[in-house]
Amino acid sequence: MKVLVTGVAGFIGYHLAQRLLKDGFQVHGIDNLSEYYDVSLKKARLEQLQPHAAFAFQYLDLSDRPGMAQLFQAHRFDYVVHLAAQAGVRYSLQDPWTYIDSNMTGFVNLLEGCRQQPIRHLVFASSSSVYGANTKVPFAVSDRTDFPVSLYAATKKANELIAHTYSHLYQIPMTGLRFFTVYGPWGRPDMAYFKFARAIERGTAIEVYNYGKMQRDFTYIDDIIEGVVRTTQQPPQKTLAEVTSGAANLNSQALFRVYNIGNNNPVELMTLIRLLEESLGITATLNLLPMQPGEVLATYADVADLSREIGFTPATSIEEGIQRFIEWYLAYTR
Repeated sequence: MKVLVTGVAGFIGYHLAQRLLKDGFQVHGIDNLSEYYDVSLKKARLEQLQPHAAFAFQYLDLSDRPGMAQLFQAHRFDYVVHLAAQAGVRYSLQDPWTYIDSNMTGFVNLLEGCRQQPIRHLVFASSSSVYGANTKVPFAVSDRTDFPVSLYAATKKANELIAHTYSHLYQIPMTGLRFFTVYGPWGRPDMAYFKFARAIERGTAIEVYNYGKMQRDFTYIDDIIEGVVRTTQQPPQKTLAEVTSGAANLNSQALFRVYNIGNNNPVELMTLIRLLEESLGITATLNLLPMQPGEVLATYADVADLSREIGFTPATSIEEGIQRFIEWYLAYTR
């Protein structure tokens, strides 16, 4: 079985490739090695993958339409897991065009490849950010997602809509996974837990937005990967119309699903900081700041659909996950 993993040098893509190789899959990974954050970390991840005989890496930008077409002409993939994207809420305020090129144009290029070459299942990364300023918690897949509060969130919602359309038109099984604040070893340096750890170790002040009164449903990387692997191997067999009923009947003929993958346990930022302090043995210096544009107060995943249909529920505690992250962080940075 051959799997295309986009964004293979990224945090989730790297871990997924490791798991798929361990499970006996062939992995063809693509990445454009974006300079959004330290490229040396991306290259270090790739160095961990290169020794595997069943792994192949190709430098390719999703927005390269001819390159993406050639990719699907040259290879036959059983599964496609799409994890490449321009990430980050705050950066979307500075450089909106990058989000359109990668998250919109690039996604359609990928879908066209899947249309031209039949695949068993496309799994793509969505985000908890699609819930926008929803105040009802926990966030359920059935909740409205019409009002994103960042361009990043808008592109992720657009991905879900475009994917559903392609699934409906061309009978391609597709599943979108709304990830909730993924963290762990080999993580992204732009994420709060990573930035906080680095600042605490260096003795510099942590910028804590909304004066620390924010909650995130931190989800450990191993749980994310388990959910992705299980979902990938369980493509939708029935249309949305066949699995919904009554007022919830979507009347959709697409082989399409969306699931939340979160820890179902929101954690305050101040709790995260305390755990980092304990793991590092250093007291943090805090710079408390107001809420930033595009941010939301809390994220909290309802994972009932994932548990019922895929048979998996994330369960790694924030205490255990942060300890594992710090162990890796100290080994990697010293």
